[in-house]
Amino acid sequence: MATTPVRVGIVGATVTTGGSGWGANAHVPALQALPEFELKAVCTSREGTARASAQAFGAELAFHDIDEMVAHPDVDLVAVVVRVPWHRDLVMAGLRAGKPVFCEWPLGANLTEAQEMADAARERSLRTMVGLQARSDSHVRYARDLIADGYVGEVLVANVTVKPQAITERGTGRIWQADLANGANPLTIPGGHTIDALCFLLGEFAEVSARVATRIRHWRHTDTGEEVRVTAPDSISVAGRLVGDAEVAFQVATVPTNPTGTRIEIHGSEGSLVLTGPSAQIGPNQLVGARGSDPMTELTPPARYTPIPGDTPAGSPWNVAQAYHRIAHALRDGEPYDPDFAQALRRHRLIEAIGRSSQERRAVAL
Repeated sequence: MATTPVRVGIVGATVTTGGSGWGANAHVPALQALPEFELKAVCTSREGTARASAQAFGAELAFHDIDEMVAHPDVDLVAVVVRVPWHRDLVMAGLRAGKPVFCEWPLGANLTEAQEMADAARERSLRTMVGLQARSDSHVRYARDLIADGYVGEVLVANVTVKPQAITERGTGRIWQADLANGANPLTIPGGHTIDALCFLLGEFAEVSARVATRIRHWRHTDTGEEVRVTAPDSISVAGRLVGDAEVAFQVATVPTNPTGTRIEIHGSEGSLVLTGPSAQIGPNQLVGARGSDPMTELTPPARYTPIPGDTPAGSPWNVAQAYHRIAHALRDGEPYDPDFAQALRRHRLIEAIGRSSQERRAVAL
């Protein structure tokens, strides 16, 4: 893999409309922008769609059977970019074939599924990667290094707010997210990505005390006109303590009007950093900081924090490409990749603890 591109077989990139389009609109352009990769194969549930998608994306091979794709000798890396409830079966197929597997976040629809996939990868000693792309964002990585170098001194408190747009009218491709059991909701996705970014910056939680609620209780199904009951949470408030004793206030809420995006404030004994953007994992983000009594000023990451080609499409492909660049070098050098399935399992455990804290109305230690 040092001299030839990593050949990727992707399941979930399709020309079919109606879903999130994350595979086609984020992963495909990211892979196409990077010389370290070749989009070799596409797998969808139907033969006709598979052929059309492979042709549209410039992939040589088309499959409508996941077992056939993962077994093909020209597929080096399996990328699973589908609805969360389908992750487990597709990931396990890749692992059974002995292939390295990338899976989008959340890894599983619940903690049990995440545990099963992480255990299977560990037992087979296979390389794994998970799509927590905030860890590859240049501003997040720069902020992490600044904190490690003592920019803020001892971290005292952090305040995090995540306020994305509430989407209350959805078609068949996204209405399934109303069901808590499907594992794709504001707690796991915008909340999960952002709380992972916070842990990447400051370390893990030692304890959480949380309230989890559903404030918008019905969505309209645009394909049928029916009103769909929502059990997925859309308002999450967490008071937590990190391993290093820093105190954290963390709030996630989808709002019908005037969403404010993501804001991560970190205050220490010597200075402060504030990271803002529409979303931590997609960006574009902005980082400002100050030490002592200095005014807050913008902090621009040095060029080394953005190693991908400058003509990589902006928006959703950008941090996905940043992540794939890091994956290529990890595979080439035989080095660990962070985040992998073990890290995803750690994040699932934190999310489960948040839910348990709310249900049992008590603080939960991790």
